[in-house]
Amino acid sequence: MSRLFTAFLFSALLCLPSIAQAETATPLHGIAMHGAPKYAADFKNLEYVNASAPKGGALHLAVAGTFDSLNPYVIKGVAAPGVTGMVYQTLMANTEDEAFSEYGLLAETIETPQDRSWVVFNLRPQARWNDGKPVTAEDVVWSFNTLMTEGHPFYRAYYANVKSAVAETPTRVKFTFSMAGNRELPLIMGQMPVLPKHYWAGKNFAKSTLEMPLGSGPYKVQSIDAGRRITYERVADWWAKDLPIVKGQYNFDTIVYDVYRDETVLLQAFFSGNYDFRQENVAKSWYAEYDQPPVRAGTIRKEEIHHSLPAGMQSFAFNIRRQMFQDAKVRQALGYAFDFEWSNKQFAYGSYKRTQSYFANSELASSGLPEGHELEILQKFKGQVPEEVFTREFSPPKTSGNGQDMRQNLTAAKKLLTEAGWQMGKDGLLEKDGQPFKFEILIESEMFERWISPMISNLKKLGIEAKLRIVDTSQYQQRMDNFDFDMTVATFGQSLSPGNEQRDFWSSATADVTGSHNRIGITNPVVDQLVDMIISSPDRAELVARTRALDRVLLWNYYVIPQWHLDYFRVAYWDKFGKPAISPKYGLGVVDTWWYDAEKAAKIASKVKPEAK
Repeated sequence: MSRLFTAFLFSALLCLPSIAQAETATPLHGIAMHGAPKYAADFKNLEYVNASAPKGGALHLAVAGTFDSLNPYVIKGVAAPGVTGMVYQTLMANTEDEAFSEYGLLAETIETPQDRSWVVFNLRPQARWNDGKPVTAEDVVWSFNTLMTEGHPFYRAYYANVKSAVAETPTRVKFTFSMAGNRELPLIMGQMPVLPKHYWAGKNFAKSTLEMPLGSGPYKVQSIDAGRRITYERVADWWAKDLPIVKGQYNFDTIVYDVYRDETVLLQAFFSGNYDFRQENVAKSWYAEYDQPPVRAGTIRKEEIHHSLPAGMQSFAFNIRRQMFQDAKVRQALGYAFDFEWSNKQFAYGSYKRTQSYFANSELASSGLPEGHELEILQKFKGQVPEEVFTREFSPPKTSGNGQDMRQNLTAAKKLLTEAGWQMGKDGLLEKDGQPFKFEILIESEMFERWISPMISNLKKLGIEAKLRIVDTSQYQQRMDNFDFDMTVATFGQSLSPGNEQRDFWSSATADVTGSHNRIGITNPVVDQLVDMIISSPDRAELVARTRALDRVLLWNYYVIPQWHLDYFRVAYWDKFGKPAISPKYGLGVVDTWWYDAEKAAKIASKVKPEAK
């Protein structure tokens, strides 16, 4: 491939190496998506940890739902909480105080040329599975091939541009890519979970399993009570415990996850001392249900911790595979039935912000009208995208929040539905081509019911019959994997450096792939092109412009009805832990960086009644 052709394909700003240069690269301790990583090669530990944190004690956590598998990498089953991060390890590890940088974990160094057309990982000679056997390049290659052929369909989209994986020596593995200029791809391969080939010999990887897994991580599974509890114990002689990237982390001797089916019972179990830490996602609970004796006594601490994480898009998501939702005017119309302002006051004490971007709470979010390079990008697609992309700032319908002024919004919705060909039938429901407008809203958590019920009432006024259906976690996951729903509450999480995962969210190639995150069913050629452009962004400025362009196109196609977000964590915990003086910008770090404080725990034990524990 000539220098001129490559430059045309990816960017005139990308300075390309010669062929000779592309064949070799300097081994590095870390890598950043753009620019250089924050921590130098001789760093001792991350800034947001306590390198001298004591080891010991237990951390009890709890989640809602269920689980029936210890294999989180396949489509079958519901994986146990915590198994990915504690049992299994990756080649590189990211930090929570940088936009997107990685440092060697299983790999000691990384090599990649300037055009990032391939990447080499040099494994640490001391890297070990928890049965004492070495982690090898052959394990890495086997993991890649297995994930691509038997793993969750997500991996086939995520690693789509990997042409080959080769173990060049027992400790050196090379991934060659089918394209140059994909700056994220070396980092993506650094995130790949590495699995033990010898452990899986003779086993069916594609099946869910409750057999104790073998990993290379800081914890191993101690015991399980399927669907109810899983306990992890710290590996005392963990091979990586003194590496700078993990120094001061993984401090608890045991970590226990209890699983509850009922959200109300889950909350009360926290106040009773049955688990230690809770991140509160329900505003009503946060403001109305924490006036409890241990909170008033100070034995439970309640905090709001601000962060800089992108909020992504939490939404009512349409399944546009359904005939009734294929017209964007219909999707736009239904957005008028959601009175966010009134619901926010009634159910969340006015605490939420309305989400107006798929990349909310970040510089990647579009705002105002497109200008500069972002406008140049969008003009290439003029006539293929809604004209509003160029003429209006996207903003969801608004009300005063008093619950009395929905008439104007519903009138606007009726006009759009009429333009889309829907007319009132004899039974009081809208009809088109002889089919009444009926659909189901599928969710797995009762906490959304109070938000959805008023919207259902507003839809009824439009002549639309919407019904709410709440199912258990297993059934919900199965129906999501098979796109067996009309509308659901879906969250499309985002990072500070979007890239290859966008294919799984939005690309035509994933719309009909069982288990993909393209739950909406988007098959839009402009979206496909913008996703490819994001993936091949040569620098940060280009990434931001291209992402904002994608954001606008997604918004103005009305694929979702945006909900809400926060720019802080609501957390409560029993005050028996120590935590570092510096909090990371992009995470909480509870499991990774906190530690058990025996003195604090003893004080709490003296105050809490025995029956509460």
